[in-house]
Amino acid sequence: MTATSTPTGNTAEDTKPRHQLGDADQECRYPVLIDGQQIGLIFRWHGAWFAIPAGQTDEIRVAAGSTGSEAAARHLVHEFDAGRITPQKTSETALTQPHGAFAPVPLLHPRMPATPRNVEGALVAMAGLSEYLWTPMGGYPGADNPWLMACGLCNWQGPRYWSHLRGRNNNPPSPFRHPGCIDAAEVRARITAYQK
Repeated sequence: MTATSTPTGNTAEDTKPRHQLGDADQECRYPVLIDGQQIGLIFRWHGAWFAIPAGQTDEIRVAAGSTGSEAAARHLVHEFDAGRITPQKTSETALTQPHGAFAPVPLLHPRMPATPRNVEGALVAMAGLSEYLWTPMGGYPGADNPWLMACGLCNWQGPRYWSHLRGRNNNPPSPFRHPGCIDAAEVRARITAYQK
C-alpha cells in the first residue's frame, strides 16, 4: 500500500497521512483506505481521474493530469469527513486481487465499445503482448489507459500502458520492463522478438 499525505492545515497533525491507497485491482482501480476501511475507489480513464464512493456505483469525474489521483482520493476523504460515505472493511469489497494463474481474459475492457477500430487495436495489442512476454489480466482498455499485466520473465504484476509497451517507428519496445525485472541484456536474450 502507498501512504498518501493529504494536508488540511499547517500543524504537524494535519500533515500526517490521512488515507492510504491500496493495491490496484484487475481493472486498475485503487481502493482509498482510512483506518483499514475502504471509503471508495479511484481510477484513471482517458487522462481523467474518477472516484466511486464506497457502497455506490456512480463514477464521479474529479480531475485530470498527473495530480488527478491525489485529487480523486482527497474528494473521497472530503465526502467521508462530511458523513456522506459509509466505509467498508476491505474484505467486504468486490476488489479482485491478482494471484497466480487466472482465466483467459476478454478481448476488450468492459468500458471499451466493440467497434471495429477497438477490436482491431485489441488484437494488435494482444499479439504484441504475447510476442514480448506480457500477460494481460483484463481486456484491452485502449493504448493510454492502465492495463494490469503479469510479466512473463518474473513474478511481477502491475499496471502498464500499451502505448509504453508497443515500441515506436517499427522499433521494439524498451527492454526496461519494470523496476526489479531482469537486466536489459537478459531481456533481449530471452525474448526472440528482440532478435529479429
